[in-house]
Amino acid sequence: MRHNPKALTGLVALGVFAVLAVVGPWLAPFEPSGRSNALLQPPSSEHWFGTTHLGQDIFSQVLAGTRSVVFVGAVAGVVATVLSVLVGVTAGYLSGSAGEGLSALSNVFLVIPALPLIVIITSSLPETSNLTIALVIGLTSWAWNARVLRAQTLSLRRRDYVEAARANGESTWRIILFEILPNLYAVIASGFVGTVLFAVISEITLAFIGVSDAGGWNWGTVLYWAQSQQALAQGAWWWFVPAGLAIALLGTSLSLVNFGIDEYVNPRLRTRSSLRGVRMRVGFTPVLTPALTKESS
Repeated sequence: MRHNPKALTGLVALGVFAVLAVVGPWLAPFEPSGRSNALLQPPSSEHWFGTTHLGQDIFSQVLAGTRSVVFVGAVAGVVATVLSVLVGVTAGYLSGSAGEGLSALSNVFLVIPALPLIVIITSSLPETSNLTIALVIGLTSWAWNARVLRAQTLSLRRRDYVEAARANGESTWRIILFEILPNLYAVIASGFVGTVLFAVISEITLAFIGVSDAGGWNWGTVLYWAQSQQALAQGAWWWFVPAGLAIALLGTSLSLVNFGIDEYVNPRLRTRSSLRGVRMRVGFTPVLTPALTKESS
């Protein structure tokens, strides 16, 4: 992964977002909700991303909103990944009613539309904090990864090394932990990255449509106020472009990491990427000249 340009670029970008999520609220030059007399001003040396109709600094809002987006994405990704591993791997390895029951459970969650279900659950809750939104997203977005892990586990459970461990009397959970899971790390990592991306988009969507608390700042909240105050009609492009670019950059970084994982897992892609930049040595294979050929004859 360190030698993959895509994965390295994505990891560096994710590191920047993680740092901003930790120190962003302290780096903000103004209070995100603080008002001023600079109403709807374009970007300047004082307000890097401009101001809103209330004189609020958009740069401070974007910095403060990074923590919410990264927190929800990380927590939802961890919750969904843990559930997908428990259900998917167990359903793939166990046979009988236990495996079929877990497979049916994942099928039920798979056919339920995730985003409408998230909207219904979060709108019915009395309080929608970042932790609540992250848990709701994580508990409703694990089924697809569970199906993928179940299919991979079904292909691994009859391998020779698994049969040898079973013949030696190894317990079921030891075989799963030490024989099967190490071969699923890349698939699990890819599923985690995809779930984080889905959680980020879902959390921003909830804030944009006004389901989550509009008082707490995230990138979706910035877009919500920009849309409600008709920033596009007023020509205030600076109100929604920075938040949109931040969403695009975070999604691109997650996608680059996912592409890197795919190239690491797929031997064909990995071979193709590893051959880039390789130069063939001239004259590596010795060739007899015509003169030497005549002398040898």
